[in-house]
Amino acid sequence: METIVAFDVGDKRIGVAFSDPFGEYAIPSDTYFRTGNFYEDVKAIAILAEERGAKRIVCGLPLNADGSESVQTQKTRRFIEALANTTSLPVETEDERYTTREARRDLNFLGVSAKKDKQKKAVDSLAAAYILELYLQKIKRKGDAMKEEREEYDEENNIVELIDEEGNSLKYEHLMTFEYKKEWYCAFTPVREAEETEEEEDEGDEVVIYHLVGGENDETLEPIEDDEKLDEVFAEFCNQYEDFEDADEAAALEPDGDGE
Repeated sequence: METIVAFDVGDKRIGVAFSDPFGEYAIPSDTYFRTGNFYEDVKAIAILAEERGAKRIVCGLPLNADGSESVQTQKTRRFIEALANTTSLPVETEDERYTTREARRDLNFLGVSAKKDKQKKAVDSLAAAYILELYLQKIKRKGDAMKEEREEYDEENNIVELIDEEGNSLKYEHLMTFEYKKEWYCAFTPVREAEETEEEEDEGDEVVIYHLVGGENDETLEPIEDDEKLDEVFAEFCNQYEDFEDADEAAALEPDGDGE
């Protein structure tokens, strides 16, 4: 995971918060007091993020309650654009409506008076933490949605994950399980990335065939070490595959050259 820094940009102060190393939650940090020099403030904020090892910057964007922009929104956008031009880190925005209000409410609940300077210093960094929490939640929702889509795709397309002898995880599409001479075999084809598919579009799809051994609860897949047997089993696979798939598709398949 990457460390993310969030800024709550104000006219006088800028609240700062960082994510934990695993991107699970936000931690209020410092409050930067602006100097009155716009570009000096921008540079100081960029250096702060880089020195703390952040890999991404999130800035709160103040909007009106109805989502429209205000004068403060434009002022903040100007600061964010200058920051993006100053640092090499990616800079993103997050809707910060109500975050300052929530920060003040929580500080009041904790007994920190609004009249004290202590709250003025704390409210900005706490608001930055709320901004970062919203951003982290959005990332998590997006990640969960992508994971669900991948799982649905894998299920619909018979995608399985196999672990090789070196512990590497490889994805294969299960073509079929078939019987030959009273023994069972499983045929797979590797799932390729988009760029690999483009590079090998003119080549036949590789087929990996494993010997299925063991009982119902302890089945394992074993490679076929004997080349002659592999050729024989592959020929049988092609014969059976043609029964329920297009003959041209079966003819385009090629056995794995590694003896599997």
